[in-house]
This record gives sequence, structure tokens and C-alpha cells, in this order.
Amino acid sequence: MVDVSSSAADFHAGFACFVGRPNVGKSTLMNALVGTKVAITSSKPQTTRRAIRGIVHRPDSQLVIVDTPGLHRPRTLLGERLDSLVLSTLTEVDVIGFCVPANEPIGKGDRFIAEKLAGVKKTPVVAVVTKCDLAAREQIAAQLLAVSQLAEFDDIVPVSAQSGEQLDVLADVLVQRLPQSPPLYEGGQLTDEPEQVLVGELIREAALEGVRDELPHSIAVVVDEMLPRQGRDDLLDIYAHMFVERPSQKAIVIGHRGSRLKDVGSRARRQIEALLGTRVYLDLRISVAKDWQRDPKQLRRLGFYD
Repeated sequence: MVDVSSSAADFHAGFACFVGRPNVGKSTLMNALVGTKVAITSSKPQTTRRAIRGIVHRPDSQLVIVDTPGLHRPRTLLGERLDSLVLSTLTEVDVIGFCVPANEPIGKGDRFIAEKLAGVKKTPVVAVVTKCDLAAREQIAAQLLAVSQLAEFDDIVPVSAQSGEQLDVLADVLVQRLPQSPPLYEGGQLTDEPEQVLVGELIREAALEGVRDELPHSIAVVVDEMLPRQGRDDLLDIYAHMFVERPSQKAIVIGHRGSRLKDVGSRARRQIEALLGTRVYLDLRISVAKDWQRDPKQLRRLGFYD
């Protein structure tokens, strides 16, 4: 049950989403605002594949942040479905945060998204200049001016998720656009993602580290089973399956005599144990699902629906 004592008339609760081209720091920003890791991060573009919700609890408000995949011109059926997911999310939230990094010039991708946002008439849009810890003051000032010329935004906020600079200001600006409402989630809840989805994402994050540039888009993970070890209440058995598109990619993930797959499993297991607060046995298999990004049947099987 949600605590109704917090449902006073001056309490605000609602949804915000972060949009932007791939790899502008949306997931890192959401994790920083929530105060814990609820979305995986990577230096590889298009890491996020689902609309993941993180919940920010404040005395006067509850801000539910929806982290979306990077919006881009799609080249595969998977890309089309991810873009469709983003565009449908824009119509369902109370405020949109358009993320543009401080340390990179504005490009075609940013203008493409600004044009898409111009078509969302009723939802306020706040421009968020991210990664300010990676830019000098003069560069940040120039970027703020450049962003202001992209479109008419309701506000523009420079932030750094790494240093925490201006995070409270950004939360204030987003909360101001939320409707009066009682809390939408219980006080201790930080995400509404099922544990199996979070576990699968942590495995994929571990697999993304140190692989060739073309491989990340080809990795999908399905958690088949999570259950306590029989006769043990301190150990969880997890059976997961990783899919790639070609045998050559499978060889990259496995590595020499299985060394890379073993490393992926070890790093994922540590993250999963931190998430779940229990010891974990991780059984991780890998298979080839040929061209799954372009196959509607395989996309459904891997959890990417129409």
C-alpha cells in the first residue's frame, strides 16, 4: 500500500522522461537522481533498450524518471521498435528532459530530436546539458547558448551526474511541472522493473565491456530461471542465455579458451549480488540467433514486442 499520509494537497507526483541521441548520459543521469543503479550504463551507444523507470522520493514530491533508448534514425527492425518506444513514451509523461552533452558540438542527431519534440505540443520540455564535468566553463556557456537556439525550451539546466552538480536544481525544475497527486509508488521502491529484467541487463552490461564496436547491438540476454538453491536460503541459482547474431560474434564473447565469457560471468555475478543482496550462482550460456535484430519472430522471443 502507498502511504496515504503523504497525499496532502501540496504533494506532486508524476513522470518525466529523458530523451537524446545515443550515449549522451541519460542512464547515468537517472541513476544519479535516484541515488542507486537502476539502469545499465556503457560507453557504447544504444545500450538502453527498454523504458526503465527510476523513482526519486522527496518530502514534497515523487518524481518517476523514464530512461529511454537513444533516439536515432533506425537501420534495423529493432531500431524501429526502440524509436517507436521512445516516441510513445513522450506522449505519456508530464515533462520531457532533452539531454545534450556539454562536451560535444550540437549535430544532426540533436536537431533530429529537437524536430520530433516540436511535435509534442502539450508536454513541457526542459533542455538538460549533461556531462558538464567534462567541459570548461566557456564551453558550457557556449553550449547553453547553442541549445537555446535549437528550440523554445521551458528551461535549460546544466548538470553533471558524475560530480552531482546541479542535480537538485534539475529535480526542482522537473518537479515544478508535475501535477498535484499522492505518491504513485511505495516509499522504499526505487524502480518497478522486475528483478529478472534487471539481472539480464546487468549481464548485458558486463558483456558490453571491451568488445568491438559492432558487437553491442548484437547482444541480447534472456534470464530463463531464478530460484533459491534447494536446501539453501543464502544462494540463488540464475540460469541465463546470451544471444548474438553470428558465430564470429560468439567466438568474440567466449574468448580464448572461454576466458572472456568467464570474466563476463564473474563481473555480472558481483553486480547481481550487490543488487539482490544475496550470493548468486550464475549459469551463463551463449547461442547464435541469426540476424535476430531483423527477425520479428526472434524479436518477440527476446522480449522486443511490436
